[in-house]
Amino acid sequence: MAAPKLRFKEFDGDWIKSKLGSEAQFFQGEQVSLDDQCSEYAHGLIKFLRIENFTQKSKDFRYIRYTGSQEKILGEQDIAIVRYGATAGFICSGETGVIANNLFKVSVDNKKINQKYLELVLKTEKTFNYFQAEMSGGAMPALNFKIVGNLDITYSSIQEQTKIASFLSAVDEKINQLTQKHELLSQYKQGMMQKLFSQEIRFKADDGREFGEWRKAKVGNITETIFGYPFDSKEMVEDNNGIPLMRGINIGECHIRHSFELDRFFLKDTSKLEKYFVRVNDIVLSMDGSKVGRNSAFVTVKDAGSLLVQRVCILREKENTNIQYVYQWIISKEFHRYVDQVKTSSGIPHISGKQIQDYEISYPCLEEQTKIANFLFAIDQKIEVVTQQIEQAKQWKKGLLQQMFV
Repeated sequence: MAAPKLRFKEFDGDWIKSKLGSEAQFFQGEQVSLDDQCSEYAHGLIKFLRIENFTQKSKDFRYIRYTGSQEKILGEQDIAIVRYGATAGFICSGETGVIANNLFKVSVDNKKINQKYLELVLKTEKTFNYFQAEMSGGAMPALNFKIVGNLDITYSSIQEQTKIASFLSAVDEKINQLTQKHELLSQYKQGMMQKLFSQEIRFKADDGREFGEWRKAKVGNITETIFGYPFDSKEMVEDNNGIPLMRGINIGECHIRHSFELDRFFLKDTSKLEKYFVRVNDIVLSMDGSKVGRNSAFVTVKDAGSLLVQRVCILREKENTNIQYVYQWIISKEFHRYVDQVKTSSGIPHISGKQIQDYEISYPCLEEQTKIANFLFAIDQKIEVVTQQIEQAKQWKKGLLQQMFV
């Protein structure tokens, strides 16, 4: 069959097309009762690998005494697949131990197919779409050996497979390094926020003098709070000739998101809606949903001029308040904990306008607020740069996968 679009120059010739079931054997994991699982390692025990050890990267391992078939033991280079449930089709690797019975091992002839190459094939969008289509319709998503065995795969010589796998593994390593950098920057920022907000670390004025004592105040007293207009659902249309609407669904964690599916517009007269127009440097905060309290964002020029919809709140700067300083409190773990305590948990989680206004923060004079806000914002910018680098690397890898495989 045909060769891929993108190929290392030292290789040529057509690729082989086959069914995975013709090239691999599948081995279901071991059923082990909870009574036979230990939470701590002891001599003679082996690690027992469950779904969450792969899908959530959980390090909460269990250990068992095992004398069964070696075919149920996963090596570090081996591949397993989740059989059923919400994560059915998830490709597992990188751990060693006996796999649970809701996983199954995929074993191939290493002289014919490179394990890492096969893992890359199984993680392609093409494979994902195939699994999703085959699992649809059932009460619970589930894979069986027949479905997996009917998966079309393509491969070339073992030498070319190995080179492809090595190259893409290097790309993965770069993504992992960027991800670790992102995590370290995020941890550093959290640590600095804790020290700054607790006054363990204090800034000084430009002339070297120390700033005065901090005060406590409710958010509603130091910002202007505005709550969205109750537009009729029939007035929120897809026609983008209207005024953009700022709905709760548009607000993510520290960003405002847009798509054809999410965006709605208002086509009628807005002369009586002036107070609901979003401005640059406003904080917008979604007041309901599973991530209530966490979905907030700082408004830039791009989204200024949108109309605020009911169940969304604006926090707007007042005199002697640096709104960026307030925003750092709103995205802090302290605010998240506060919301978790006061939100209504029955039905759709939500918080009231009064609960937002009543949130109390510590704040210094405007000059020190500004220094703190600028310092934390500079870290945010570094985090955003790394976030974009990660996304670019992932998109580049996605493009490579599309061109390096038939």
